[in-house]
Amino acid sequence: MKQQLGQISLLVRDYDESIDYYTQILGFELLEDTRLSESKRWVRVSPPGSSCHLLLAKAANEAQEKQIGFQSGGRVFLFLYTDDFYRDYEKYTSLGVEFIRKPAKEDFGIVSVFKDLYGNLWDLIEPIQ
Repeated sequence: MKQQLGQISLLVRDYDESIDYYTQILGFELLEDTRLSESKRWVRVSPPGSSCHLLLAKAANEAQEKQIGFQSGGRVFLFLYTDDFYRDYEKYTSLGVEFIRKPAKEDFGIVSVFKDLYGNLWDLIEPIQ
C-alpha cells in the first residue's frame, strides 16, 4: 500500500481567526468547516492543489492551550513549498506576516522562516528543480 500524509493537526485558539489567517493571509483554501458540537468543529485548510491538509484543532483544555504556537518546541514546524518564492514572500510581507529570517539561497533552494498568527515557525521554500 502506498502511504502519504493526509493532514496535520494544528492547535489553534479560535476557529474563525484561524480560518481568516490561513485563507486571507496565506491564501489557503477552506476545504471543510463542519460543526461537531457546541464547542468543536472539523476545520480543514490547505494550499490550493496540496494533497496534505491542516486540521485546525481548537485547544480543548489548559494543557493544549499552552502548546498553541509551540507544538514543535520552538523549531520550524511546517514547510510551505512554492513555485515562486519572491512572489509569496512579498505578498505575505505586505499582509503583515513576520519573517524572522531573511531570504537565503541554500543548496536545496530559496528559503525564509516566518511565524504564523500563533507563533508557529514555518519555512517558505522554493526548492531547486
